Amino acid sequence: MNIHWDDYRAVLAVVRKRTLSAAAEDICVNYTTVARRVARAEAATGEVLFERLAEGYRPTEAGQLVAQHAAQMESAEHAMLRGLSGRDTRLEGELTLTAPQLLIAHGLAPVLDEFSKQHPSVTLRIRAANEILDLNRREADIAIRISHNPGDTLKGLRLTAQHVTGFASPDWAARMADDPMGAVDWLVYEKRPELPEYVRKTYPGSRIRMRFDDMVAMSSAAQSGLGVVRMPMFLGRSLPGLVQVPLLPPKPYADIWVVAHPDVWPSAKLEAFRAITVPHFRERRPMFVA
Repeated sequence: MNIHWDDYRAVLAVVRKRTLSAAAEDICVNYTTVARRVARAEAATGEVLFERLAEGYRPTEAGQLVAQHAAQMESAEHAMLRGLSGRDTRLEGELTLTAPQLLIAHGLAPVLDEFSKQHPSVTLRIRAANEILDLNRREADIAIRISHNPGDTLKGLRLTAQHVTGFASPDWAARMADDPMGAVDWLVYEKRPELPEYVRKTYPGSRIRMRFDDMVAMSSAAQSGLGVVRMPMFLGRSLPGLVQVPLLPPKPYADIWVVAHPDVWPSAKLEAFRAITVPHFRERRPMFVA
């Protein structure tokens, strides 16, 4: 029996994603390639690895066994490549960074500019994502995260604390100052769909007007005067057309961290990136806190 690693990888991807198209996207090939590799793995093992159902591929016991060992092989591959990356002393090649979109636009952009000027032989690849990418699986080399706990298995530095408070258009802010007991329309993020109790106590007329699944869209709606939004202070202070609403005290929010896998942390590219990022955020701490 001789199965190529690419065939193991395809089987593992299908077990994880349940469809050929999703598996193909996961391992960056087309779905016909995934189907061919799965068929090749089945021929090599002499086992049916999946039940082909209308809703997708369901792994058999044999398929689960192959996927289990493929995951161990994948983990070993990632560990090897992380170890090699951590030993890299060159300031050249690719560096993949992940960070939230709005933090890139209103906090990280000067860092990216300075890094590319100082190290022109390093190609920065930016993965703007609010979801947490897996640094163990090398989905990125380094991450800027807004979190109370950036990851137990990662190594990191806290860049700055943060506060959160309310921001709105000047018209809304003036209306709230003139009539604190009046109606207040709030725009909220669907992952935090309810208003904190202290907001309702400060503004008893508070009501949720809209819920958003995207912070960029929610911020734009606030800029357009559709309502009031709670957001990190650096963001509200950076966006044109927004002012801090009166009478709503800033509250502690999740810190901003720079993190990476411990294996990768010592590399020259990551060290150079931290050398610019850490002082940049610490010098600008007043933008992030009250």
